[in-house]
This record gives sequence, structure tokens and C-alpha cells, in this order.
Amino acid sequence: MVISFTPITVSKLVDLLQETIEDNFMQVSVEGEISNLSRPASGHLYLTLKDSSAQVRAVMFRGAARLLRFKPEDGQQVICRGRMTVYKQRGDMQFIVDSLDAVGTGSLQVAFEQLKEKLANEGLFASERKRVLPQFPTTIGVVTSVTGAVIHDMLQVFRHHATGIRVIVRPVRVQGAGAAQEIAEAIAELNSLTEPELLIVGRGGGALEDLWSFNEEIVARAIFSSRLPVISAVGHEVDTTIADYVADYRAATPTAAAEQVVKSRLALESHLDQVRLRLATEMSGRVNLLRERVNSIRHRLVSPTMQLALWSQRLQGLMIRLQRAAGENEQRYRDRLAALSGCLDALSPLQTLHRGYAIVRRSTDGSSVSGASVLQVGESLQVRFAAGEADVRVEEVKP
Repeated sequence: MVISFTPITVSKLVDLLQETIEDNFMQVSVEGEISNLSRPASGHLYLTLKDSSAQVRAVMFRGAARLLRFKPEDGQQVICRGRMTVYKQRGDMQFIVDSLDAVGTGSLQVAFEQLKEKLANEGLFASERKRVLPQFPTTIGVVTSVTGAVIHDMLQVFRHHATGIRVIVRPVRVQGAGAAQEIAEAIAELNSLTEPELLIVGRGGGALEDLWSFNEEIVARAIFSSRLPVISAVGHEVDTTIADYVADYRAATPTAAAEQVVKSRLALESHLDQVRLRLATEMSGRVNLLRERVNSIRHRLVSPTMQLALWSQRLQGLMIRLQRAAGENEQRYRDRLAALSGCLDALSPLQTLHRGYAIVRRSTDGSSVSGASVLQVGESLQVRFAAGEADVRVEEVKP
């Protein structure tokens, strides 16, 4: 306690108060309600902490304010940690706040809800903007840490169920200061490549503080700006992050994300296996049927040598029949010719001549003389006998 009866200056009094307060209140935690919150362009936060019966002015300078995970608002119940000082120009006592946490739900949860509401109002979570994942991607970009088990589990899924898929891994820190910036830059970098058709962004499970990089606004906007469809795979099934709301698809775990990518491929392979089985069964049936038909035809089919022998035998038989028929026809025609010759001989005038008759023709023109009335006395005639001829002259005509 300072007791003085000698007057002192105001500056000296304020200096004494400042020394006393700052020496005795170097580290203080104060719980109270925020009021009169002000955010000037300088980046500092000015506020009043109050309860039902008292209040104290407080300031949070720009460096500390930039580390806040949530946005303080009037009426919030908070716990401030810092030190007491005296503002010499006005002689006011004020509280210099180094850190500030919400009471009850916690500052991280408050920050989560505030950013979620903000981005939802901007349309970053709208279902109509979410894209359909490619069914059969050949190249996948993965943004995660390469030091944990997450990437190894995902690669195991790809190796066992999706031979031929190419994975481009962009290693990042997934927690701690600067991790959110790395994640956002990795998303942008993979989007600049031509090969990837899909991105998986994620990490393994952890506390809310461990997952916080995926609740940062910079990561949310990087996912929203991605030209490639994005799968968010952060933590376990019970964990939910801002990245989950913005992404085109939310997987319960990183392994589930990998399984989702190969799901269509596995379904296709299963369908192809069934088709292959049905095709093999049908082809086997057809082959067996054709084999039976071939065997049946083979039994009916005569070899060329045997066929030639059969035709040779048949030709010989036909030749024998032809020769027999030709001989029979020749004999029949001979017999008929003989019969006709006999008839001709019987009707021939020569046969008549042999019986003593003769044929008379005119010598002049060789015409036959059928009666004596056509003859003239003195006319020359030829008389043919069965043996020889005689030239005669008509001496007398007796009709």
C-alpha cells in the first residue's frame, strides 16, 4: 500500500497503478459475457467483459485475434486468458486478451457451426451442384498424409479390387498449423493435372482438434472450386467435417472411399463373370450339339475311296446291262430284218420271174408294158427273164 501526503502528478499515480496491477495480474483467466464488441479495420478486437454486477474493458490485438477458430459475438459467454494493464492515456484499466474460448459447446464447435452456416448460405453445400462420381476411373488423385496407415489401406483396396488403376498421391500434413493451406494447395495442384478423374481428400480418425484442418474455410473453398469430383474421407463414420458437406460424396472412412471408387468396377466384374458363365454354358451346349451332329454325319458319310468303288461297281453293272441290251436289240433287229427281207423277197418281181414270168419294157424309154394294146408293130422291146434279157421286135399285135 502506498501512503503519501505529498501531492503527486497524475502520471505518477497512473504509473504506480500500472505497476501494481501488471505485477499482480500477469496471468488471469476471466469468465464473462461479451458486450460492446468492435472490429475496426486494424484487426484488433475491442470488447467489454461483464457479469451481473461488474464489467471490465478488454482488447485482443490482431496477432491473437487471427488465431481465433470462431467469430466472437455479443452475448456469448467466454473464458478469456491474458493479463491486466492500465491504459495510461485515459487512466483506464483494461484486460489484454491472449486467448478466448467459448463456454459450454466450446470454441471449436462454435467455429464449426458458424462456418457451416456461412457456407450453407453461400450455396457451397447445395445438393444440385454435387457431381456424379465417374464409374470406372483409371487415375485417382489422393490428398492425405503418407506417414499414417490411411494411404496404405487405400492402396490395398485398389491393388486387390481394381488392377490397372493409377493413383497420384499428393502428400500433405493433415493437422497442425499450416495443414489447411497445404491441403487446399494440393487440391488445386491435382486439378491442374490432366490425368486425374477423381480426388479423394481425407485422413484417419481423431479428436475435433485433430480433424480441424478439414473444417477450415480455405479447404472448403478449394473443394468447392475443384473441377474434379471430390470424395471427402475424414476420420471415422461418426466424424463430420465441413469438407464432408462441400464434397460431392462423403465416405465414412478413407478405406470406404477407396471401396466406393472401385464399387462400380466390382459390380461390372461380377456381372461379366455371370455373363461369362452363361456364355460358357451356352457355348458348351452348342458345341455338344454340334459334336453330336458331326458324329451323326460322320456315320452317314462315305469316304471318297469307298464312294468311288461303289460308283465303279455301279458303272460296271450298267456297262454289262448296256452290252446285254445292245446284244438283245441287235438280235431283235436282225430277226426283224430277216423277216422283212423274207416278205420283200416274196413280193419281189424277181420271184415271179423265177416262176416263168417276164418283164417287158420299151427299149426307147424303159417304161413297162402292161398290155398288148399299147404296142405298135415293129416296135423294139426288152424282155427280162429270171436269168437274162432279150431284145425283140413286135411282129403282130393281138389285143
